Amino acid sequence: MSPGNSSDSLVFLLVSIPGLAHLHCWVVVPFCLMYLIAMLGNCTILLVVRTYQRLHEPMYYFLSMLAITDLGLTLSTLPTVPRVFWFGAMEIRFPVCLTQMFCIHAFSFMESSVLLAMAFDRYVAICYPLRYSSILTPSRVAKAGLAIVCRCTMTLFPLICLLTRMSFCRSHVLSHSYCLHQDMIRLACTNSTLNSLYGLTLVLLIVILDPVLITVSYIMIIKTVLGIASREAQAKALNTCISHFSAVLIFYVPMVGLSIIHRYGKNAAPISHALMANIYLFIPPVLNPIIYSMQTKHIRQGVVRLLCQSLAWSGHGQQP
Repeated sequence: MSPGNSSDSLVFLLVSIPGLAHLHCWVVVPFCLMYLIAMLGNCTILLVVRTYQRLHEPMYYFLSMLAITDLGLTLSTLPTVPRVFWFGAMEIRFPVCLTQMFCIHAFSFMESSVLLAMAFDRYVAICYPLRYSSILTPSRVAKAGLAIVCRCTMTLFPLICLLTRMSFCRSHVLSHSYCLHQDMIRLACTNSTLNSLYGLTLVLLIVILDPVLITVSYIMIIKTVLGIASREAQAKALNTCISHFSAVLIFYVPMVGLSIIHRYGKNAAPISHALMANIYLFIPPVLNPIIYSMQTKHIRQGVVRLLCQSLAWSGHGQQP
């Protein structure tokens, strides 16, 4: 960075949703609800899986990983979004912005990796049911979780190093109420070609490679299911995939939409960029626990049981 643009003194300006500044008092309500639902829902999933022994299986371990990444994604935006909408505090220093950017992208990439791991889990469960417990042992599930964390964090470190070497001498106004890589390099006055190419490579790795592998898994699953003679068994096998398939769509459709808008929607209204970015970051953490609680029998039973126990304890505590 140039001397007058050191990382200690550099300040970016966050923005709210363009065109809706006069409605902040109303816009903040759905954001608060989404934060509340995402945190309560994913914490409930983690508590249910941890509490009930029957859920100590690979499928639910991967679901716990998904809940953790959703919590991480939610908490990554929490330091800035409420501050912008409630207090109008727009300034964010470069090191803080860099840290938030790293967390948002890391947890986003982790979610894609977890969805891929869950697709492999469903593939093994349906195509090789007799070998399921021997293939997906607890130690292998733990190693898969560690590999996911390493894959996502290590690939982002070069991006951080490249950003710290750039100068930002244009307007420091970002496009969102949080920091994203594609938004930061847009404000650079030095050559950002290497940053753009590396960022594009990471996006292609997530947007293309992971969905392709997930699609291959489902092709093999459908092929195996169609070979089952019993219609009831076919429906039962496919029903175990509904929740995961919904989570895949909820995650990848907004991601693809956001990538398209950032790359080709330069003339689009600023509000479209902001809305798509908020949908991409907030909707999956909100909907995933709801979908799994409604569609997965054991999770639904665990949530109901947990609520009943909480009510029973509450009622017992209020007795004179």
